[in-house]
Amino acid sequence: QVQLVESGGGLVQPGGSLRLSCKASRNILSFNVMGWYRQAPGKQRELVASIIRGGGTDYADSVKGRFTISRDNGENTMSLQMDTLKPEDTAVYYCNARAYSPYDPADCWGQGTQVTVSS
Repeated sequence: QVQLVESGGGLVQPGGSLRLSCKASRNILSFNVMGWYRQAPGKQRELVASIIRGGGTDYADSVKGRFTISRDNGENTMSLQMDTLKPEDTAVYYCNARAYSPYDPADCWGQGTQVTVSS
């Protein structure tokens, strides 16, 4: 059973920065795609940023230019650098990892970490 352990959430003022990390219990290059999702109270979970095995990245329009997703293959860790944070970024952030192999499929979620942007 793959485990994803998140860290780095917290309370920050508008305009501030936070860095989230997600450490996997297995080689992250075994996943086809990894991503960060968030869910605000009363809203659906949404994709914030993703990174594919080859290194390509994609971002939700609402975070483009402010958030950066990255990966440290040696540490089996994915990160999300969040800059110029806004109150509307407040949500629980979840790490996700998916593998599409028919022999070893995976769709794993972290436990979630709270990010609160408030003055």
